[in-house]
Amino acid sequence: MGFFNKIFGVNKSEDTTPESFWMYLEETPLDEIVKISFEKPVAIFKHSTRCSVSRMAWNQFSNQFDIEFEKMGLYFLDLLAYRSISNEVAERFGVVHQSPQLIVIKEGKAIFDTSHSDIDAEDLKQFI
Repeated sequence: MGFFNKIFGVNKSEDTTPESFWMYLEETPLDEIVKISFEKPVAIFKHSTRCSVSRMAWNQFSNQFDIEFEKMGLYFLDLLAYRSISNEVAERFGVVHQSPQLIVIKEGKAIFDTSHSDIDAEDLKQFI
């Protein structure tokens, strides 16, 4: 384990692989996310796999997250690999691109977004 991994407590696989209940945004068209958002809120976590701040936010968020996936659609986006999708999310939902970023979509609209150290899994509970 390298020096930065000791400080941040992560390794390569931790920062790029979300828990199994998260869907990868690149596998789901945004039209489908909008449709799902009318049934239950949808959370999108945009993550930069080469950024230590993003890695820390992801690790903290994933350690805190405890909402049943049936209550909220959960999508993970590796924005370095899928920057065009990240841009489409920003444009379609009217949010300024950030990294890392957490966006909540409900009834087809972004109703919440936050980034960097302000990302907190507890914030999602108010939307379910």
